[in-house]
Amino acid sequence: MPHHLLGIIDPEVDFSVHNFVHHALLAADAIVQKNQLPIIAGGSNSFIQALLNNDTELPSKYECCFLWMDLAIPFLHSYMSRRVAQMVDNGLMEEAKIFFDPEIRDYDNGIKRSIGVPEMDEFFRSEGLVDGETRTKLLKAAIDEIKMNTCKLACRQVLKILRMREEFGWQIHRLNATEVFLQHGGDANDAWEKLVLEPSMNIVARFICKENIDLKPTAYEQLV
Repeated sequence: MPHHLLGIIDPEVDFSVHNFVHHALLAADAIVQKNQLPIIAGGSNSFIQALLNNDTELPSKYECCFLWMDLAIPFLHSYMSRRVAQMVDNGLMEEAKIFFDPEIRDYDNGIKRSIGVPEMDEFFRSEGLVDGETRTKLLKAAIDEIKMNTCKLACRQVLKILRMREEFGWQIHRLNATEVFLQHGGDANDAWEKLVLEPSMNIVARFICKENIDLKPTAYEQLV
């Protein structure tokens, strides 16, 4: 599946809401002209809200279907913490150091604003100035701060989705994936198909067909 808007902006340049709306509309139009279905996946809820604002072209040209995969907050925080740990193992420090400048403490522009970059500042600045034990403590403090800020962001995103649903009256289909993260191996795959994949496919099929087609109920729907 082709992805769009990846790698199109210099990391040092701010990518504003208006920039996103402009590029997203161009991409959506290009996809529709190929008789394909545009899917907006993830990203900032502020960007999505701006794209679907009545002042833009998209709401007047296209109908939208909203899918929200959610987790219970305690499990969401646990998942975010593990995800940060995986990012560290996969080279977060090395990637963040590319944008570190010992002469500047400016983290207000471009990718430097992203969680995972400003939190590493003190750790990077301590290189060659403190002993190994202190460096280890600074690294742990930076990673803990990244985890905390990631969890805070996730909570703000959830509240933002709830506000958008109430304020704009959007029918947002919530898919509770908590059970998926409670399972392991094949059981997790089965839970994913029953609780997320199958309901999503049914919702999108009904949306595309524009009628109440009689689809086979999912295991989750049967349970409810």
